[in-house]
Amino acid sequence: MTTALSPPRGRVRTVRAGARRSRLPYLAGSGALLVLLLAVLGPLVAPHSPTEQLAAPFRRPDGQFLLGTDVLGRDVVSRVLGGGRTIVLTASAGTAVAGAVGLSAGVLAALVSRTLSDLLIRCVDAFAVLPALLVVLVLAAGFPGSAVALVAAVALATAPSSTRVLRAAADSVLGSGYVEAALARGDPRRAVLRHDVLPNIAGPALTDTALRLVASLHLTATAGFLGLGPGGAAPDWGRMVSENLPGATLAAAPFLAPALLLVLLSVCVGLLAGRLADTVGRDGA
Repeated sequence: MTTALSPPRGRVRTVRAGARRSRLPYLAGSGALLVLLLAVLGPLVAPHSPTEQLAAPFRRPDGQFLLGTDVLGRDVVSRVLGGGRTIVLTASAGTAVAGAVGLSAGVLAALVSRTLSDLLIRCVDAFAVLPALLVVLVLAAGFPGSAVALVAAVALATAPSSTRVLRAAADSVLGSGYVEAALARGDPRRAVLRHDVLPNIAGPALTDTALRLVASLHLTATAGFLGLGPGGAAPDWGRMVSENLPGATLAAAPFLAPALLLVLLSVCVGLLAGRLADTVGRDGA
């Protein structure tokens, strides 16, 4: 008589937990990609004009309007499909500018003398103490309707943190033995920067960029909620939440649909950033 052997219960739980963790990046990536495609390509497939009043306000969903109408009688589906592009492009542009500024300033602060480095970091700290939302409010209100001002505000609010993170990463690389040996044998600092420093801080820079993108999405959506940024009747997920919130008891879809898309995108990008940080940490250990 044979006896079937089974793995210990603890091992089964470990395998299942590992399988869930391995699927998490794919699920998060799929969710983020879905929302990004919806935001970028949505205006091309919108069934109606997102700015035209087509029916009574807060009309319930039916065959003509799948999610009903909003506070002004506009098609909610069309506004959802057209309202994400501004937020995604503005947040991405602000993140790119903040990443470029943070990388340049952080590496420069690590390369120059200690006195100049401390002076540069003190200047960065002067901006870091300003509340991010206050920076966005001042610039967006000072240049009403300007997408460039909103991008600059998002970049200015997030760049100081990137500078500090990347300066610490560059300091760690510059203090390693192979960089000191390269400098001791007379290699130009430009060559050391290109071949030794930048490749070794690429992981932390990518992780920091993903985290800053989440913050940029929050700031851009908040600006839209407060009525800042590109104005007029143009759809914006943040503004849609603000406009339709008073009618929540009449129709939930006009404010709930854009809010859920913003939450889904932020959560998915945040999960991917966390997984990327874990991967970079393991590779650097």
